[in-house]
Amino acid sequence: MTQPESLSRRAFVSIGTNVNREWHVEVARQELLNAFGAVTFSPVYETGAVGFDGSPFFNLAAGFDTDQPPEALVARLKAMESRHGRQRGGERFADRTLDLDLLLLGDLVLDAPGVQLPRDEIIRHAFVLGPLADIAADVIHPVLQTPIARLWETFDPAGQWLRRVEVLPSD
Repeated sequence: MTQPESLSRRAFVSIGTNVNREWHVEVARQELLNAFGAVTFSPVYETGAVGFDGSPFFNLAAGFDTDQPPEALVARLKAMESRHGRQRGGERFADRTLDLDLLLLGDLVLDAPGVQLPRDEIIRHAFVLGPLADIAADVIHPVLQTPIARLWETFDPAGQWLRRVEVLPSD
């Protein structure tokens, strides 16, 4: 009898925080490492709030392999956010302790309640696409059929700003 083929796919997640930023970047790193083992992280970028007048954000991207279905993975990310004070039900554009968004899961294309893959923010926001390009440059956007690096090279920031910052993991 042969073993079933692994359903493991590469997941890419956007991480954002503008509340106690250094702390929440480290919390996100540790949560993802504990949950998924080997995780690749982009550099951290400081960016302006989009859609509201708020404090600047720290944003980064993470990539890891998982065999979890998209709905379970999104639920797990939401649970991580909730454990660290993420408030839901308020304004859509507001301060965030921790925001974890599933951007890509292999070449999966899905539009279901609570799960959109690939996430449309990839091509709309510098704070998503820039960090993603750092760790997924050769990944092909499953709808646009264009490498992430090429999307970043041709991205029009339209007033968005992005500045790389050093945020060192705590020991």
